[in-house]
Formats: sequence, C-alpha cells, structure tokens
Amino acid sequence: MKKIKLYLIAAAAALTSAVSYAQNDDFEIIFTDDGSQQEMINVPEALYLSEVDSLLQLYHTQLYLVEDDGCVSSSSSPDYTSQQIEERLRRMPTTIDMAYNPIVKQFIDRYVTRMRKSVSLMLGSSNFYMPIFEQALESYNVPIELKYLPVIESALNPKAVSRVGATGLWQFMLATGKQYGLRVNSLVDDRRDPIRSSYAAARLLRDLYRIFGDWTLAIAAYNCGPQNVNKAIRRSGGSRDYWTIYPYLPSETRGYVPAFIAANYVMTYYCEHNICPMLTNLPERTDTVVVNKNVSFSTLTKFCDIDINLLRELNPQYRRDLVNGLTEPSTIRMPVSAINKFVEQEDSIMAYDASRHGRSSYVAVEDKSSKSSGKSSSTQRSSHSANSYATNRYGRNGRAASSSAANSAQTATSRYGRSSKYNSQSSTGYRSKRGRRG
Repeated sequence: MKKIKLYLIAAAAALTSAVSYAQNDDFEIIFTDDGSQQEMINVPEALYLSEVDSLLQLYHTQLYLVEDDGCVSSSSSPDYTSQQIEERLRRMPTTIDMAYNPIVKQFIDRYVTRMRKSVSLMLGSSNFYMPIFEQALESYNVPIELKYLPVIESALNPKAVSRVGATGLWQFMLATGKQYGLRVNSLVDDRRDPIRSSYAAARLLRDLYRIFGDWTLAIAAYNCGPQNVNKAIRRSGGSRDYWTIYPYLPSETRGYVPAFIAANYVMTYYCEHNICPMLTNLPERTDTVVVNKNVSFSTLTKFCDIDINLLRELNPQYRRDLVNGLTEPSTIRMPVSAINKFVEQEDSIMAYDASRHGRSSYVAVEDKSSKSSGKSSSTQRSSHSANSYATNRYGRNGRAASSSAANSAQTATSRYGRSSKYNSQSSTGYRSKRGRRG
C-alpha cells in the first residue's frame, strides 16, 4: 500500500512538472550552449500562443481575411538543415546582419511549428500595414527590414497592450511616445495610430542608430533602452558587437534580436515551410478629412453610411469614439465614398453633433445669498446673541481672540525663523515659476 502511495505521489509530481513546463514553454525558451550550460530566454510577448486569439478578434481579420483554398498547406513544416537556413538568411537583401545560430534556430522553429496559424494571419494583415511601415522607414532612411519589428512587438495588432503598458503596433511606452510627439490623453492615443506611430518609431530607430552606430544594437536598445545596452557594453569590456554583449543584456532582450531575425526569415520564406497566407479582401480606398470640431463616431455612422466597427478599425487612436477636433485639428480616415458624403453634409454633421453631443461652455450656478438675506431680524438677533454668549462664556471678546491668534502666529513665526511676509512672497514666487514652467 505504501509503495502504491509513493508511486501516485511520484506520478502527480511528474504531471505537475509537465504542466509547469508546458506553461513556461509558452513564455521562455531553454537554450543549451556548447558547454552544456542551460539558459532560459524570455520570449517577446507577441510570440505567446495567446496572441492568435487576439488576432482573430480584430475587425479586419474577421471581415477581410479569409483562408486561401487554392493554397496547398500542411500542418507540419519540412525539415531543413542548418546550412540551408543559414544560406537563406545570407541571401536576404538586408542591411542588418541576419546572423544564424542555435538561438535563432529555436525562434524559427517556433514560428514554423507552433505559430503556423499566427504567421498565416500576420501575412494577411501585413497587406494593411507593411506599405505604411515601409514609407515611414524610407522617409528616415532606415533599413526597410525593420518593418518586421511590429511582428515581434505586437503581432500586427494596433490595439495590443503589453503587461507593462506598452501600446500599439510598435509598442511605445507612454513617456517615449510623448517624447516623439505622440498624443496620449483620455480621448486619443496616437500610439495606436498606424501612421503616426510608424513615423515616430522610424525616428526613434534612427536616433538609436546614431547613438550606437550598429543596427543590431539599435534594435536591442529599442527593446530595453540605451542605458541597458550601454551597461552591457561596459560589462563586456567595451565591445560593440551584439553577440559579445549578449550575456550581459536583460533576459527578454537576449531573445529579442534572435526573434527579429526569425521574423524576417519566416515572413520571407513561409512558402518553403508550407504556410499559406490568408487572402486579403481589402476595403475600398480610404482617404482622410481634417476637422476642427468634435465629431462622434455615431454621427459619422448616421450621415456617412459607414459601419462603426470599420470607423474604429481605420481610426484606432480614438479611445472614446470621439474625434477631438476642438482641441486641435484632427484627421478622420474613412472609405472614399464616406468621405464624399462627409464633404457634402459637413455643416449638417457639425450642427447635429453639437446639438446631440456638444459640451456646455458655461453653466450657471445658483446664488443662495438671496435666500439667506431673507432671514428675519429676530433670527439675526438670535444668532448675534448666541455669538455674544459664546464670547462671554469663554472669557474673551472678538478683539481679544483676534489679538491672541495674531500673537500665536508671531510665536510660530519666531520658532521657525521666518516672517509671514517671506512666506507670502515665497509662495507667490513658486506659483509664478510653475506658471512659467507650464
């Protein structure tokens, strides 16, 4: 009986260990180096298997992406030798060095085996976003292959939010986004705007390259910040080679550059691994209008005959279904047919929205002084008598109490060695400084 109990305990422990490994396997990769030393590398959040569910919830995924029945696919990937994969990476027309090693191989294997469905969805979604990424990167003269950074940052989900609050396709943190001109307030979050965030990301990547003079280090700094990369460079003895400073980088950054190389590989050689892209039925051509008044999505839906979900998909930066043009001129992206209807009815749209959803600019406050002035003289006399009674009861009159309070103030002033005049001036000066600072 005792042996049976021990066997059951061992089996339960093994099962728990297997479950734990299965759960951890989604978030980290275990790498064994040439010295048989094991190392755990954190996986970027966009490589979690749960991201497939997030991609499937996107409006354009549900409406505009369909499976290609004419594409021959399979549930498994052919086996290729390391030499074959290395040769493919070498043939890619890139400025950034696409190095190959066992760590990169593990990320490639993850994409072509467990994440085949995700790759298929991202290939379909790339039709929406890659032209935007390429134009932004080209405008700042940075390598075009950086267009695959959002693959590992957000899995091409413009509404993605990381566990630490990074948001959008390019996963900008709040402070960095504002530093690069992205508005973030209660009504708008430009980190979710594909166009604005792409240009901000291109500028950021250009600035990081100017700091390090190496694109691989710039990519690492995009993930963990320039301070951590500089720290790793110092700890490595001053080397500016990514694979030399690799052991000194944060755990997630150690997996970030290999994941980026793997993303470039799989988005280029998906056919060789029997992965079929989703077919894209793009919506009709879109254009933008600029408004200088607040306009709600519900009003645009009513007058422009456009589905509100499509409005949200084309304008993901607006957090409350409201375009805040009253704060500053703001753009609305819609299909061309809806743009034409907006131009024809702009005055009616603005008037309707102002009457239904406008905010009050002035609100009257009820003045209660007139009510209090209507009190009877007997009530006032009664109040005066009560005050007199309180004064006599405690043995001081109003002047004495005022004098006592003044003396107390002087005593306190003497104790802390400053005058009330100084306090008043100091306080005023602080406010004026704040005013100038603001």
